[in-house]
Amino acid sequence: MSTISLQIEFGGGLELLFSNQKRHTLTLPSEVPFDNNTKTQLDALSAVKTKSADLEYLMFHLRDHLLRDRPELFMEAGTVRPGILVLINNTDWELEGEGEYVLQDNDEIVFISTLHGG
Repeated sequence: MSTISLQIEFGGGLELLFSNQKRHTLTLPSEVPFDNNTKTQLDALSAVKTKSADLEYLMFHLRDHLLRDRPELFMEAGTVRPGILVLINNTDWELEGEGEYVLQDNDEIVFISTLHGG
């Protein structure tokens, strides 16, 4: 099974939800469950419908495996919450297809919260 390596960065206070760590390096399988189930074992992928690893799957993976606190502050209705800017290799994810963007080896994905408490 092939894998992809990703650089993930959190900013604008979002890193507080991820063990107060701004940068993470992840290795994900290049093929993932179509339903974004991050609990499926890699050796069981042949028994389920799969898709290329995309940004949507990455968000579920981050929520299920790296997020330490308050998932509702990161995701809402299957995507990032409003007020979180997502950059793919320094380009706004809206220009890259948002969650449908197929991840490539060595991509850099940045999540920045633009919301501040008052």
